[in-house]
Amino acid sequence: MIALVRFRIAGYARSHRALQPLIGLLPLLAILYATPVPPGQEIGAAADSAGILIPVFAWAARGLLDSEPDEQRMISIVAAGRAELVSGLLAAFAYDLVLAAVSEVALLTRLAGSPTAGQVALGVALHLFSVVAGVALGALTSRPILPSPAVSTIVLIAGYIATLMVSASSVHWLSVPVMTWMRDAHHGLLESRLPWLAAESLLWPAVGLAAYAWLRRTRP
Repeated sequence: MIALVRFRIAGYARSHRALQPLIGLLPLLAILYATPVPPGQEIGAAADSAGILIPVFAWAARGLLDSEPDEQRMISIVAAGRAELVSGLLAAFAYDLVLAAVSEVALLTRLAGSPTAGQVALGVALHLFSVVAGVALGALTSRPILPSPAVSTIVLIAGYIATLMVSASSVHWLSVPVMTWMRDAHHGLLESRLPWLAAESLLWPAVGLAAYAWLRRTRP
């Protein structure tokens, strides 16, 4: 399993496709932190970052899952069985964690005040939720599920927009609560509501990854 994960990450890096989401991430961070984050807005800034970066994480996950040629993927399936699917998801998660770490460092360097350990932990938790959501969205738009690059890109963008719209509506519980993160963070309610938000934030990506695994049974 570990060897397959390393193989997928190495292949992604050698193809130079790993640079694409990183290049997309940096301008977003430059815009987000063009001015220093004032004291008292640390959690709000972390929530905004986590919510905005979901499509970047999805893009990176999709790119990693798509970087392996179809023939090589078939060989991996024959050799490793279901471990091939899990290794791809773990590799995507690992690379997205690197991008999340870059965004966290950018945030911490632009804080005008000194954040507490609790504030830093909340920011890390929100970015972890964002990474999990991004991996699920990226997996569901990867080539084995959606062979057309154009359709895949449209579905990825539409999926993110739909997530934002649903999370801002009265049925926000039907989606990853991205807008709820932002609203609660800016109103000082995030910490008290974190257990419920964590459950929602992990439930729907889990459903998405389960759907991905089910679809991959007939779409190797």
